[in-house]
Amino acid sequence: MTTRANTAPAHAWRLGLGLAVALLLSGCSILSDKPQGTATIYAPEPHVQPDPAWPTVNWQLALTPPTGARVIDSLRIAVRPTPGEIQVYSGAQWARPPSEMLQDTLLRTFEDSGRIAAVARQGSGIAADFRLLLEIRRFESDYAGQAVPSATIEVSAKLLHTRDQKIVASRTFLQAQPATSTSVPDVARAFEQSLTTVGHDIAGWTLTSGQGYQPAPRS
Repeated sequence: MTTRANTAPAHAWRLGLGLAVALLLSGCSILSDKPQGTATIYAPEPHVQPDPAWPTVNWQLALTPPTGARVIDSLRIAVRPTPGEIQVYSGAQWARPPSEMLQDTLLRTFEDSGRIAAVARQGSGIAADFRLLLEIRRFESDYAGQAVPSATIEVSAKLLHTRDQKIVASRTFLQAQPATSTSVPDVARAFEQSLTTVGHDIAGWTLTSGQGYQPAPRS
C-alpha cells in the first residue's frame, strides 16, 4: 500500500499556505513606518505670522507630544484616492512624522509671536500653567472625488489648566488645502500651507482660550 496519493495534496496545501502568508505580508508592508528602497524626502517648513488680534498672556504653556494612529503618524505620505481607502505615495516620505511637524510648528509659532511668557515641550521643566493636548485625526492627501487631492489635516485640541486639572477649552481644527497638481512635490507644498493655517488657528485659539479662563481661587 502506497501513501503517494496523500503527499501531493499536503504539498499543495503547504504551498498555498506559504503563498497566502507572503501575500498577507506584502499587503501589510504598504503601511509600514519606513518606505523600502530609495525615497524622495519632503520637509515642509511652515512659517506662521502672528495675528494682531492675538492677546499677550503672562502664563506658561507646555506642549504635549501629539498623538495619532500609526497609519497617520508615519513617515509614509498617506493618500486617500477614494472614501474608505488609504494608500501611500511610492518612493516618497516625510523627513519627520506628522506629530513632530505639528509640535514644531506650534512651538515656533508661539515663540516667534512674542505673545506668551514661556512655551516649551512637555518635560522641559517649566512650571506650566496650561498644557496643550493634541490628537492628529487626519494627515492625508485626500481626493474627495476631485481631480486633484487636498492636503487634509484634522487635529483635536484640548487646553488643560494644570493646577485645576480642568479642560478649559476644546476644539477640532480641519484644514484642506488643494494641491496645484497630482504630483507629490505639489502635494507636499500643499501640506506646508495646511500646516501654516492649522498652526495659526491653534495658536490663536490657545492664547484666547487661556486668557479668558478664570482659575478657581486658592483655598
